[in-house]
Amino acid sequence: MRPSRGIAYALGAIASVQVGATVARHLFAFLGPAGTVFVRVAFGAGILLAIARPRWPRFDARQWRAIVLFGLIVAGMNLCFYEAIARIPLGVAVTVEFVGPLGVAIAGSRRPLDLAWAAMAAAGVALLSFSGGAVTTLGLLFALGAAAGWASYIVISQRVGRLVPGGDGLAFALAVGALALVPFGIAGAGGALLNVRNLGIGLVVAILSSAIPFSLEFAALRRLSRQLFGILMSLEPAVGAAAGFLFLGQQLSLRDVVAIGLVIVASAGATRTAAPPAATDVP
Repeated sequence: MRPSRGIAYALGAIASVQVGATVARHLFAFLGPAGTVFVRVAFGAGILLAIARPRWPRFDARQWRAIVLFGLIVAGMNLCFYEAIARIPLGVAVTVEFVGPLGVAIAGSRRPLDLAWAAMAAAGVALLSFSGGAVTTLGLLFALGAAAGWASYIVISQRVGRLVPGGDGLAFALAVGALALVPFGIAGAGGALLNVRNLGIGLVVAILSSAIPFSLEFAALRRLSRQLFGILMSLEPAVGAAAGFLFLGQQLSLRDVVAIGLVIVASAGATRTAAPPAATDVP
């Protein structure tokens, strides 16, 4: 059986994240990146806790360690990404962040064909990275931090999915992430966190950027191999560029179009030749 359902979950998560990023950029002027990411993760945790309605968990120490680590990774990854897109163009930040899942795909795969798809995606990412725009060293460092967080997220979320049944692990992990972001959010936004308009936009961002994609990614990672999930993420720069064009009026250069074509072909090829997931990955 081919992992078609997991692939659909992964692609839906990518689209939701990028649309959410375009909405989040409008909040930076009011809440700053730290305040925006705090509102996003806090609302996302509240939504998932309301949906999952977990009883007070009867988890053992190993399960709690995985959940807490997962939550801290989610908090750090998102904080770094929002700090990055506050300093460098969205397309550049997305492509640099993609170093994380691409590294996971290359490191974990031993099939020559998978390495070829990854190399093609890397070529597209490299072209997109030099598409222009004001790029600062601090912005690039934050984007690399987000990349490291994304790679860790791929690894730990599979572990949480195996250790914790249903969506309880994800809901509690987001709650941990929200608590970890409290001091950053207050320092970055202060009293603006109490503004109803800001909170309303933050709720939209949370739904698009946290509740929907985290749930879809969590489901995808339980059905797909780590390598396939990482290669599928090569669509992230393409979808980000499309979202920027549609919702922010950002124009695409010829170099951008070529880069997007490379990552789309790489993702389609990886999907077509993907091996079925291991039996232990299926709930």
